[in-house]
Amino acid sequence: MIRAAILAVVAAIAGQSAHAACADQDGACSTEMGEYHIELPKAENPPLVVFLHGYGGSGTGTMKNRGMVKPLLSRGYAVMAPEGLERANRPGVKSWNFYPGFGDRDETAFLTEVVQDAADKFGIDAERVILGGFSAGGFMVNYLACDAPERFSAYVPVSGGFWRPHPEACEGPIRMFHTHGWTDNVVPLEGRLLGGGRFHQGDIFAGLEIWRIANGCVDTKPSGFSTTGPFMRRYWSGCADGSALEFALFPGGHTVPKGWADMMVDWYEGLPGG
Repeated sequence: MIRAAILAVVAAIAGQSAHAACADQDGACSTEMGEYHIELPKAENPPLVVFLHGYGGSGTGTMKNRGMVKPLLSRGYAVMAPEGLERANRPGVKSWNFYPGFGDRDETAFLTEVVQDAADKFGIDAERVILGGFSAGGFMVNYLACDAPERFSAYVPVSGGFWRPHPEACEGPIRMFHTHGWTDNVVPLEGRLLGGGRFHQGDIFAGLEIWRIANGCVDTKPSGFSTTGPFMRRYWSGCADGSALEFALFPGGHTVPKGWADMMVDWYEGLPGG
């Protein structure tokens, strides 16, 4: 019994480390600017989902979210989880440099670097790369899309938008699928104050207005509505050629919801060139 228990613990540890590896290599993949973890599907030259962890999380932790990772792999997508940088004033706490004072790394350059590294090493299709992220990772997705909309094929933030003051304008057009929980009280739909009022998370619907303008949409009114399981979805058409904007709301809190991966891939593959 004791031996069996020990073997079970060893197997669990081995399984966890496999979820944080550099494809079939031990440990994380390293580049000049940082590290990332990646898992590959059986298909050759696969598209890639890059998913950014939340505040205090890690790429290792992202890869342990098998409810998200396994559906993506089964659909033929490689999955990458880059590592954020440790905050200077919070040793051991990792996040992303999307706001002044949050770090020194050029995150757009870092994410461009790791995608190119994966293309060179593992043959991923660098023309079909989706950038997603949760919470602080979702904020990073929005800010990168705002500044460099052409850098990734599509943007799929979960539970993260902009901080106040909102950007006056964003470059565009983009293809974005934003997902958020109705009862999220960490990143509420209306935003919230942080740091004794020094920081203010933005309003998610105000962010969608910024994206409608960037996409050149002719009306603020959604063009249509649909449901996918618990997800209530709305989208805007009549926008710039090649753009896409959709919002999915689910009856939950601050989490990457079950079913998100397949829903997001269905959306992406339904886009022209997806």
